[in-house]
Amino acid sequence: MYVGRDMTELSMISKDEWKESELAFFHHSLQQIVPYLNAEGQSIHREIVEEIENRGGLKRGEADYTHGTKISYD
Repeated sequence: MYVGRDMTELSMISKDEWKESELAFFHHSLQQIVPYLNAEGQSIHREIVEEIENRGGLKRGEADYTHGTKISYD
């Protein structure tokens, strides 16, 4: 379950201020409903994808005892 700021709060700040977990969660959520998104939803999703790309992607390079290699948004 996602525990974090909701889209209402996040829409009021720049995407570069979002946490990685927020980007990952909303990217995953919007990716699943892409065929149903209107133009505004598609624009928001595109901005999220661009911010993820600007940060070099979501994959963690290495795992350690506290983190896996996948970003968790729980």
